[in-house]
Amino acid sequence: MKDLPPVAQKFILHWGEMGTRWGINRTVAQVHALLFLSEKPLPADEIARTLGVARSNISTSLHELQNWGIVRVVHLAGDRRDHFESMKDVFAMFRVIARERKKREIEPTLRVLRDCIAEASKPKAAAPHTRERLADLVNFFEIATSAYDQMEKLPTPAVLKLAKLGDRAFRLLGISAAP
Repeated sequence: MKDLPPVAQKFILHWGEMGTRWGINRTVAQVHALLFLSEKPLPADEIARTLGVARSNISTSLHELQNWGIVRVVHLAGDRRDHFESMKDVFAMFRVIARERKKREIEPTLRVLRDCIAEASKPKAAAPHTRERLADLVNFFEIATSAYDQMEKLPTPAVLKLAKLGDRAFRLLGISAAP
């Protein structure tokens, strides 16, 4: 990464570290960070050289980022290689990530919880407190999913207005915000 300015290096390394904490492969996160900061689409060999990572690892990382929908292939006139660019709209990018995480993590969890509740309702299959705990989890995930679905329908400017309301939104609803 010696070809990159220190600020870019710092961000890319941090994004890779944060990626591992979010359950994302470090290289995948670093490739995303590099593409996010890049002014122009980059070919895979340049990404590999810049990050000091094997070309095969870069190909796998790019494939994963394309599956998430936050990186796309771009073709440049006079160059037969595939180039890659990241989404630049931060809000749109995080909406895509949230949608994918919901699809990959929340929806399967809800299916399993509902299956567990169905099994737990059979005689002697589970203690009453187990059924109650599972029902609480299903309720939580259904409410959270509903709230997410409502937020997803809102245009970004409306979401920003809501977020900027902060404590005023709580006061408008007659709710005191927790300290």
